[in-house]
Amino acid sequence: MPIMLMALMIAVAYSFASLRVLKQYERGVAFFLGKYWGTKGPGLFFLPAGFASVKRVSLRIMALDIPPQDVITRDNVSLKVNAVLYMKVADPARAVIEIEDYLYATSQLAQTTLRAVLGEVELDELLSDREKINAVLKRIIDERTDAWGIHVSAVEVKDVDLPDGMKRAMSRQAEAERERRAKVIAAQGELQASETLAQAARTLATEPSAIQLRYLQTVTEIAAENNSTTIFPLPIDLIRPFMQMADMKLAEMKLSAAAAAPALPAPDLLAGLPRIEAGAKKEAPQG
Repeated sequence: MPIMLMALMIAVAYSFASLRVLKQYERGVAFFLGKYWGTKGPGLFFLPAGFASVKRVSLRIMALDIPPQDVITRDNVSLKVNAVLYMKVADPARAVIEIEDYLYATSQLAQTTLRAVLGEVELDELLSDREKINAVLKRIIDERTDAWGIHVSAVEVKDVDLPDGMKRAMSRQAEAERERRAKVIAAQGELQASETLAQAARTLATEPSAIQLRYLQTVTEIAAENNSTTIFPLPIDLIRPFMQMADMKLAEMKLSAAAAAPALPAPDLLAGLPRIEAGAKKEAPQG
């Protein structure tokens, strides 16, 4: 009787020792006498102590930091790039059986893939089109880790450390680009203003009274300010009739003056010729 009681106590203790509990986000890869015995969990399950073992695997998404990598881009720019990888175990059995340490293997694969992919792109593409590069990194790493039972949900390039000389060059390039845009915008503004002014001039030319209204509006705007001196511009059209009348009077005065002046006799150019000939005849006998 005591032997049976002792055996019963040993059996109960062994049963309690063989019980395992796994959380909701955990799975257990069980091995019985070294052979794969299935995936257990979550919750309470029986695992013969001494004959079987279990490897716990978390199914939660893990953030794996990729340390800074020295990268030379396709346009021969040397820089340091780091990234972060988000992954989870999709198949616990393969994650344990197919590879020794899936976290270390995934980290090494991510580092080499990061260097290889960024070495095929140019610096401008790396800085402006990160979404495309992240998608390429995710696709390559996910395909390589699928055989290990690992699913890569995302890969994000975090920081790009540029050399100081490259930063200064990019700053000068950005400044020159901003100046170019400013000049283009100013030229476009001048073009639009000239077109608007030309259209306004055509509109005012069709209505002469509009010019006078605009003139009065300008005078009103000047008078609204506290100025001691007000300049009144006179339109040429307003004084043109007086100028024409003055020109007509001046022309009439010139004509009347020319008619009243006495006519001068015309000079006789041949009057002095006889005297010259007579003088020549008197000098001939002396010779």
